[in-house]
Amino acid sequence: MKLLSRRTNVIIATILVIVIGAIAYYYNNNKITELPPMTVQEKKARFISLIVPAVDHVYEDLMAQYQAVKSVIDSGESNDEIEQLKIEYKADTNKKLLMALKPHPKSIAIAQAAMESSWATSRFFLEANNIFGVWSFNEDEPRIAANKKRGDKTIWVREYDSIEDSVYDYYRTLARGRAFVEFRQKTMETNDPHVLVKKLDRYSEKGKVYGKELTAIIKYNNFDEYDDYDHESESDEVK
Repeated sequence: MKLLSRRTNVIIATILVIVIGAIAYYYNNNKITELPPMTVQEKKARFISLIVPAVDHVYEDLMAQYQAVKSVIDSGESNDEIEQLKIEYKADTNKKLLMALKPHPKSIAIAQAAMESSWATSRFFLEANNIFGVWSFNEDEPRIAANKKRGDKTIWVREYDSIEDSVYDYYRTLARGRAFVEFRQKTMETNDPHVLVKKLDRYSEKGKVYGKELTAIIKYNNFDEYDDYDHESESDEVK
């Protein structure tokens, strides 16, 4: 009976993975402008199936790049790729480059995605795959207009080809933006999302309240379970 039970559990788990994957693929490749009524649980389940796989993939990709670059730098060497990355990330030292390349915990990205997209139900997400509410200031890039203006100015947000593209750009924004220098510095000292979110007050007009709201979302939804490490401080400082 135990063997049968285990096999049954495996089959059920496999079916769930296939179903969730199919749902995520459908929503990611077909822009849905209206959603059917959903319970809170259904909305969150849909959000998880869409966003978590994308964040997982982007995080793994960025972490692999960070570790490869760190390995070269720790050996006292350099190469053309590293020099190009310094230009791309506006980093004039190895330390600043590693600060830019190290991806912050997935729980923070997932919590911000939930907040900025109203759990993947916002118009920006449905029509433009814009999960983080990233604005656009370049009229030559794909973008859509917000319904509301700021004074007499139209607000534009970027349009992405996929959810993963949106996640990549979000990580890049935090890696390059001058407003997030303290945040990047803190990522070299700790991986604790509840400490790091306190340095994201400049991401939103809410200021310090923004970090508190992120902490509440992470805790209530156990998003830190998606992080790949213990939440103890660790130092990746480069001398």
